[in-house]
Amino acid sequence: MDRVLGLVFAVFVLGEVSARVVEVSPGPLIRVEGQPVSIRCDVREYGGPREQDFEWVMSSDANVATGSRIKIISTFDPGYSHPSLSKRVASGDISVERLEDNKVELKVAEVKSTDAGFYWCQTPSTDSVYSGNYEEKVQLIVIPNTLRVSPLAPPPVVPEGSDIILSCNVTRELTQSTYLSVTWSVKRGSTSEDILVFGPQGDVVAGSKYTRRYSDGGIRLVPGKNGVFELVVTRVTTSDDGLYECNGTEWTHEDGGRWVKIVESVREMGTVTVTPTGQSLGVKISPSSPSLLLTPDNTLTLLCSVAADNLAALSLEVTWLVDGRDIITMERSGVVISNTSSSSSSPGGGAQGRRGDSSLERTKVGEYRLGVRGVSGEDGGAYVCRVRAFVEKGGRSSGGGGRWHMAAEKTSGVVTVKVAQIKPSFTLTLDPVLTPLVTSDPTELACHVTNITHLPRGGRLAVTWEHTSLPGVTEDPPTSHLIGSLDAHGNLVPASSYSERMKSGALTLSRVQPNTFTLKILQTQEVDMGQYVCSVSAWTLTSQGDVMNSSEHQSSALTVRWATKRPTLNVVAKQVREALVGGATFEMSCTVSTENLGEVGYSVLIQSQDSLQSTVRTIMSQSPDSVVQHGGATDPARRDSLVLVKSGPAEFRFRLTGVQLSDRAFYWCVITAWTKQQPGHTWTKATSTESNKVRIDFQENGPSFAIAIQSDASTVYPWETAKMECSLSVSGSSPKTDDLAYEVRWFFTRLRGGQTTSQVVSVDRFGVVRNDVRNSSSDVSVERKDTHTYLLNIHGTQDSDSGEYHCVATPWYLSASTGAWTQAAQLTSSRVFLTVKFAVWESLKLPLLYGVSASVGVGVFSLVLGLVCAQCCCRNTTHTPRSRNKLMDLEMD
Repeated sequence: MDRVLGLVFAVFVLGEVSARVVEVSPGPLIRVEGQPVSIRCDVREYGGPREQDFEWVMSSDANVATGSRIKIISTFDPGYSHPSLSKRVASGDISVERLEDNKVELKVAEVKSTDAGFYWCQTPSTDSVYSGNYEEKVQLIVIPNTLRVSPLAPPPVVPEGSDIILSCNVTRELTQSTYLSVTWSVKRGSTSEDILVFGPQGDVVAGSKYTRRYSDGGIRLVPGKNGVFELVVTRVTTSDDGLYECNGTEWTHEDGGRWVKIVESVREMGTVTVTPTGQSLGVKISPSSPSLLLTPDNTLTLLCSVAADNLAALSLEVTWLVDGRDIITMERSGVVISNTSSSSSSPGGGAQGRRGDSSLERTKVGEYRLGVRGVSGEDGGAYVCRVRAFVEKGGRSSGGGGRWHMAAEKTSGVVTVKVAQIKPSFTLTLDPVLTPLVTSDPTELACHVTNITHLPRGGRLAVTWEHTSLPGVTEDPPTSHLIGSLDAHGNLVPASSYSERMKSGALTLSRVQPNTFTLKILQTQEVDMGQYVCSVSAWTLTSQGDVMNSSEHQSSALTVRWATKRPTLNVVAKQVREALVGGATFEMSCTVSTENLGEVGYSVLIQSQDSLQSTVRTIMSQSPDSVVQHGGATDPARRDSLVLVKSGPAEFRFRLTGVQLSDRAFYWCVITAWTKQQPGHTWTKATSTESNKVRIDFQENGPSFAIAIQSDASTVYPWETAKMECSLSVSGSSPKTDDLAYEVRWFFTRLRGGQTTSQVVSVDRFGVVRNDVRNSSSDVSVERKDTHTYLLNIHGTQDSDSGEYHCVATPWYLSASTGAWTQAAQLTSSRVFLTVKFAVWESLKLPLLYGVSASVGVGVFSLVLGLVCAQCCCRNTTHTPRSRNKLMDLEMD
């Protein structure tokens, strides 16, 4: 009792303390004339209905105590507005929007200077006790729109690598405490991206695609005077094309630390097109003559002139090439790298095989001079100047240097330099005979020498093979390596790095025909990928019997490469047998496909997890030697239900029989490829991957049952046997016969459609039959014909057995998902009416037959007996003659 009184007292106190609270947006609110305004108002701690009504009034008088209030709008009174505001309310310029039952928002589409003043939000009382505040005010300050955005148009066309200055003047008249922000953006097509935002708190925020560029100094903000802001975009590229815009925004900082945008203005600055360097880059060679003829030991001088619109902003890399081969390069840093050698490049070291000394210098901006002193026949060829133009992107690369972008590459015209001398001439063709497709395939290259001219009698040919690795194949930068040579005397001279391979026969150099040389690699490795060149030199006999290199030609580079993919493994899991119900069998196959793997062995892990975020469990595993093990997550009692076999060279199958609800999860294969260097060696892991996930997901709805009753005859006679069959059917996830049982009961009512029934007999799911007490001399029995059919027999039917019969069954099944016996819903059949007829004729025909027969017999017996008695006992022997008179005696009559 004390607790109840305390609870009542607490409720009373709390009811007294609660008071209505009306709140509006914190002010003062500074807004710009012509812009939309919204003021929120909400009420809490109130009584009465959940939905509250609101009224808005305002006063332009600074003295809120004495000033008159003008009615603006109400949520429940359409005619609430003051006549001076009714048109604006009707047009929707002033409206109120209900946000929640206790929250509304006053909206002014275009605020006017006359709208400045104090605004009250009032809520009519629905409280049982007047308590709290029922109105709240906020001040609205309306300032004129003085925001001005005046951008300066950038140049419409700028060369790549130049700078763009985006100047924008943003001002406003300061009448209240407002702040400015400036945003530069670029528009390409229908999308616009912010480049930089400055303000309103003085902070600078770069757009998502310009953050790194801003941090690298590629974008700079230069604030000026009198509202001038400049954005400098340095080293522009073609990706900087677009329409540039300047956005000026005026902000106010309200109570609570919230920044509110009160007006903004967007102005287009202009479209900027960045001219690619490749359009203006020009490279030419002086002298401009297409052919130069020199004599040995002369000096070759060629001048490479480079011109571009933005030459000062470019960093150039200049390379001279002869017949497509780099001979000398000046890098961006000014370092000169020479690819020629002053020593002989062929056996014999004759004067004809010596190249001149090359040099490259920069004479002035855009001019590079090539000098070759002491030219020989080796210096002849087609000379071109290749120029690569780079633009610095700013910042630092991972190596510590600046980041560069190659803007363009141009090659000059060809100047053919000839060194006057008669020497043997021939043509080289390097052809692939066998090309490797994967690692360890054989490779064979053939170097054919054709069109041989001016080779004197006794002249000989020698061949030299060179290999240049591809970038990224080895850790070292790509360089040319000598493989070996067959000299003029036919001697094999291997390079030191290839000596062991030639001794073992893994690599051979041979001359298969007088004019054909071959290079064979039995098992090509990744380090053998690259460019191969055969150099054939013609050697002539001197008067002293020595041989001298008189001419040498080099074939075009032939690239030998194949897919350098690392060993890859792809596993696809698919569902072979889907488990739709509990107790079904789930089977999953995992098919493996490989690339760049030879003969391998596979190990398999079967893993699962209940959800994508849950713990991963290992179900089974199989080693490369086909040893199967069960994981720790496997129930020992169910290990016989799990099977993992290798069904093909690259296929594995996992089978789970008798799935249960606990088996619902994601299943996948983790397959690891193992290799052996040689038979008998241990397994070495090559690569590993996992398949996609296959899900076991079924709902245990159980089987569906139906019941029906039928009788072999609806009418029987007394003492006959009536039979009624109760049949049940099952659909859906049908359990096994041994996993299904029924409880069946029969009911009886005398009246057709009667509601009061009595139970006749029942049989439980274990087959036990129970007869109920009946007021009849007949007997009943139950016969189970099969799993789903039960037969009711009524022996010796009587008139009291007439009536409606129906059966009620309760199915029980062994759930494959849980392993427990589950009771299904009770089923009631329709009703059948049994009539026991009373046959009058059948009942009376025997008694009548017996009575008639007895009567006829008695009658016949009586007649016979009377006749016998008359003849024997009453006979008169004296004959009295009959009177002939017509009249007879009365006595005689």
